Amino acid sequence: MIIELEKKEFGRCRHLVNQQGHIEVLAIVEGVNAGRIFVDDRYFPASGLIWLGNNDGFFFIGEANNEAFNQELNDFIDRVIISEAKKEDLDWFEGMGNHEEWDKTIENIFEHRGLGSWKQRVYTLQADNYERNSEPLLQEGYEIVKISKSLFEDHSISIDTEFLRAKIREFWSTPEQFLNEGIGYCAIYNKEVVSVCFSGFVVNDVHCIDIETLESHQGKKLAQHIAQSFVQECLDTNGVPYWDCMEMNKPSIAVAERLGFKNIFSYTGYEFSIQ
Repeated sequence: MIIELEKKEFGRCRHLVNQQGHIEVLAIVEGVNAGRIFVDDRYFPASGLIWLGNNDGFFFIGEANNEAFNQELNDFIDRVIISEAKKEDLDWFEGMGNHEEWDKTIENIFEHRGLGSWKQRVYTLQADNYERNSEPLLQEGYEIVKISKSLFEDHSISIDTEFLRAKIREFWSTPEQFLNEGIGYCAIYNKEVVSVCFSGFVVNDVHCIDIETLESHQGKKLAQHIAQSFVQECLDTNGVPYWDCMEMNKPSIAVAERLGFKNIFSYTGYEFSIQ
């Protein structure tokens, strides 16, 4: 039977995690970031499914050829996951293996669900590889600002931070938790936060970057500006910037590689409709 662990029990899954794999998985198992974990055995788990707290997908961990666990997955997803996902307005189940052995298992288990797939690339940046390129000219009216307590709390500056707050809520329980664990920068235009780059997941000084610009402000190289500020502070504090993006996201890859990020591994993501 597949059961859900309580947060205090997440540490029982440490031995299931690929230590050279996804930082998102490590961050949830270590209790830094929000998430849910479902396993085959409460006390001695061999296989598991991690639901990222930001609803950005599911990771399969541990033994990929665990027949008892695998045979239950479709029924468990139908009975438990789909109803929970609909509460979050999710229309797709997006799953990834924490190691390559899961790929074939996922393909076999869900082949009847109209399974689609895509490729992801994971990059990290070491200080020796950092390319301190001259930043492009910041267009008039924009300002790059560090994400700080005052940005959230100082009402006298009259900055519209709703976009920033919404993004932080996707990954962190509170702004205070983010400020204690992560770093970030944003671009402000006309007293509104319009672009953000911050630590989405953090574990062992590795900072998984989340970066997004409002559509109406894209094409102005804001991502490059705030990413460079983020990277500089991360390296200055002995952190390791970590960038996970879709292989088809050429603009994101271009920003990462321009800064000196190196592709350390790639993986396959899978999806099927749960409507």
